[in-house]
Amino acid sequence: MTSEVTAAAWAGQQVAAVRDDPTGRMALMERCYHGPFGKAPQHLPFRRAAMSFMRWQVRRGVLRPPSADRPGSPWWRAVNERILRDGCEAVGLSGGLPGPPSARTVDHWRAFAEHPTARAWYRAHNGSVVAAYLENRDLAEAENETERFFMNVVLCRVLYAHALVSAPRLALGWLRPLAPFLGDPRVEMTGIFLQLSRVLPDAYPLHDTVRSHLDREIGFGRLLDFGVITPRLRQLYAWSAHELGAPDLLGCLRDGAPVYAWSFDDRHVWEPPNSFALRVIHRALPPEPERRTRYR
Repeated sequence: MTSEVTAAAWAGQQVAAVRDDPTGRMALMERCYHGPFGKAPQHLPFRRAAMSFMRWQVRRGVLRPPSADRPGSPWWRAVNERILRDGCEAVGLSGGLPGPPSARTVDHWRAFAEHPTARAWYRAHNGSVVAAYLENRDLAEAENETERFFMNVVLCRVLYAHALVSAPRLALGWLRPLAPFLGDPRVEMTGIFLQLSRVLPDAYPLHDTVRSHLDREIGFGRLLDFGVITPRLRQLYAWSAHELGAPDLLGCLRDGAPVYAWSFDDRHVWEPPNSFALRVIHRALPPEPERRTRYR
């Protein structure tokens, strides 16, 4: 690092160098968790969730360059780049490079660097994710219907994982003592939420219809989405918008239905199927009344 360049400019250079290299992107993400001087033992355990999310993207092929025989996704590439750029800029600032943070999300990453906790990590990671969603809606609209459906699924799940740690009452109601452990990005259990290969498809682009995917989805993914997350979406998006300082996130939900690059007229896909297991979960884990303003 050299003080002749700002942290924001240095971060842009680091990302530009790996823009068309999915493996290089992974290596850059890995380096961020080692800090500016290569020694950050308190931060390294948080790599688990970040790298599992990254490996899933590489495996899907969404980060492949436009020149590849099977190009990747312009939207996924942009989202991933925002996370990398914010993290790199925070590393640069921590290492002494000059300049004010270029965005609020960089401040979140700096706060995590100074005090590495699960809540700080989620605020940083999800802050970058949400910012990337909001600034790349045009690219999202260009993806096919099934891809746009899963963009909403991913967003719901990463927001919910954050709530497990930082708003356990919202996330699990009377089971809230378990929530911080289930969402902790440092432990293997978090793979349920961020190792998306377990509950989302690996192929890109997706060619089957949304309905065919919903008909095939059984087990944990369906129970998580329709049994636990969907009934809490209003509270979840409102809490997340406040926690992340991203009020525009509220525009990604309408009357309890996700509408990021998705028509409200097609909201029926978010309606839970008729299932005995789902009915049991709804009765056992009802969402907290919406009048609550705190979910600690």
